[in-house]
Amino acid sequence: MTTAHDEGKEAVRALLETVRAEGRGALTAPEGKTVADAYGIAVPGEALARDVDEAVLYADRLGGKVVLKIVSPDILHKTDAGGVIVGVRGAAEVRAAFRKIVENAKAYAPDARIDGVQVQQMLPPGQEVIVGAVTDPTFGKVVAFGLGGVLVEVLKDVTFRLAPVTADEATSMLDSIRAAEILRGVRGAPAVDRWALAEQIRRVSQLVSDFPEIAEVDLNPVIATPDGAVAADIRVILADEQPVKRRTYSREEILTSMRRLMKPQSVTVIGASNEQGKIGNSVMRNLIDGGFSGEIHPVNPKADDIQGRKAYKSVMDVPGEPDVAIFAIPAKFVASALEEVGRKGIPNAVLIPSGFAETGEHELQAEIVEIAERHGIRLLGPNIYGYYSTWQDLCATFCTPYDVKGGVALTSQSGGIGMAILGFARTTKTGVSAIVGLGNKSDLDEDDLLTWFGEDPNTDCIAMHLEDLKDGRAFVEAARATVPKKPVVVLKAGRTAAGAKAAGSHTGALAGDDAVYDDILRQSGVIRAPGLNEMLEYARALPVLPTPTGDNVVIITGAGGSGVLLSDAIVDNGLRLMEIPDDLDAAFKAFIPPFGAAGNPIDITGGEPPSTYEATIRLGLEDPRIHALVLGYWHTIVTPPMVFAELTARVVEEFRARGIEKPVVASLAGDVEVEEACQYLFERGVVAYPYTTEKPVAALGAKYRWARAAGLLGGGR
Repeated sequence: MTTAHDEGKEAVRALLETVRAEGRGALTAPEGKTVADAYGIAVPGEALARDVDEAVLYADRLGGKVVLKIVSPDILHKTDAGGVIVGVRGAAEVRAAFRKIVENAKAYAPDARIDGVQVQQMLPPGQEVIVGAVTDPTFGKVVAFGLGGVLVEVLKDVTFRLAPVTADEATSMLDSIRAAEILRGVRGAPAVDRWALAEQIRRVSQLVSDFPEIAEVDLNPVIATPDGAVAADIRVILADEQPVKRRTYSREEILTSMRRLMKPQSVTVIGASNEQGKIGNSVMRNLIDGGFSGEIHPVNPKADDIQGRKAYKSVMDVPGEPDVAIFAIPAKFVASALEEVGRKGIPNAVLIPSGFAETGEHELQAEIVEIAERHGIRLLGPNIYGYYSTWQDLCATFCTPYDVKGGVALTSQSGGIGMAILGFARTTKTGVSAIVGLGNKSDLDEDDLLTWFGEDPNTDCIAMHLEDLKDGRAFVEAARATVPKKPVVVLKAGRTAAGAKAAGSHTGALAGDDAVYDDILRQSGVIRAPGLNEMLEYARALPVLPTPTGDNVVIITGAGGSGVLLSDAIVDNGLRLMEIPDDLDAAFKAFIPPFGAAGNPIDITGGEPPSTYEATIRLGLEDPRIHALVLGYWHTIVTPPMVFAELTARVVEEFRARGIEKPVVASLAGDVEVEEACQYLFERGVVAYPYTTEKPVAALGAKYRWARAAGLLGGGR
């Protein structure tokens, strides 16, 4: 049975085919209304006047004031051309406005084709908003909502979602802009019709999802009132070309190949060498010295023995079927060696060499991708430092080895960032499950790794540095499957909006690269880190902190100044300082001197002995109304740093043994001894930092954001 939606789709399809046949890239206003009517997008009554007399007739039929707009397939921005006049009433005004608009249009674009003038019912005053959609190069069809009208590109108060959106997702967009209160009604103004506004968003998102050839849609302004939401103007722009579809793999296919990559029984090193300073030499030494217990097969046609292992002239001579082939040969030799890897049936190739797309050699990279797809090989790289799988004692890299096992998986698109990750992990004694370089991402990318690490029992937290995403939707799908189980931290490099420069609509101009990334990463539940150090610190801290069970945060500090700064950090990170009830206030006051201060922050003052710290921390852990503790320590001789660290760790461990687990973070101010104290605390489940009030609270805020995204606290994504 044909539905109204099916009929609407057919009408739009026929219209778009006509527009394409005429060689046009944008719809005229009357054509835009046809699309709007087909998808139930509310627009005002209107008609296309071919001459002045028709304009007078249509204005009289519509009644009241009207808006006149030029209709030309060659004039996209009508206002810029002087092609819009509002508030016209009566025959004389209509005639004058018609002539003026046509004159302006001819002066603006002398060669433009003019189909006529659109006579449109003038809408009542209301809140102007924008509803639109763009085709993002990373995420595909994305729907946008924000404050509209002339201020839209100045205020840039816009939020984005992947299209199509559900009714609930569309409604959530109304609350996601900074000016959300305006829609609810302020200073006596009535609230807008939220359902009608959400429907405009949902219908636009469905339109662009049904028609990939539509590049951009702009409803600007949409006039939202208590009685509805009507688009005063609709602009539809078609895409010049359709993106090439990326080859995709099922979840099971990804897990099968990733299992053999991350937990191999046998590896072969193509380009293994006995010569120090060669990448093939470093890879071999790291594999052997790192303690990899599986088989290691060096391949080098000019050697019989490499570092005590039998060398093979060709991959075809290697015994058995290795799980991974590690390439340490120049780029120009990779394709022919990869053909042999394919014939050998090796499922994974780790391509360390550079000299591919990053240096402009796109054809060479396309060639290896074609070979890999033909043989069913998954490619890691090229242009990478390799990878570490610590629980397998696998160090398949030419960088320094790392063997501190733990629950943090770290990935980077850049080799330099990869080395920074390595140095940070070593300095902070962070235990890792894996460190993986992605480089050019010719094949394997973040969504493959997320899928694997989401299931990996050795991984508790995933942190990823990325410069771009090949397939934003695949990443979001993988993130949404992973986040409920473990935190995902992302450092997205590059915050430019270069993509907005060539946009043909207001929505396109607003959809700068970072604006879309920011909203959609947040919606996928990942924690976006503002910088490299924050990414690494979040990755280190999140597995240490227990998951909070509520929003009440209490600060206990030995220094009033720290308490103020910690309070600021609480607000900056979207956390909530608990309002201390009278009985709890009295309980804290029993432990602190008269010149101290209860309330929140609880200032025990600097000269207090260890017993005061211990008593107040115990009370904070004991009371079920308190959900997280932030400790501010001040270095004194009365309570030295390590004394504070030891008592705090002991009390926290005691309560955890009793089944009471709350996140506890600490800021330690003092001389250099506080550094050792912080490391001691970190190793015992208290996230502590010296010389900063911001870092511990930021880590706590990240834990809260993950807990909400995972559905473990209220608020959701």
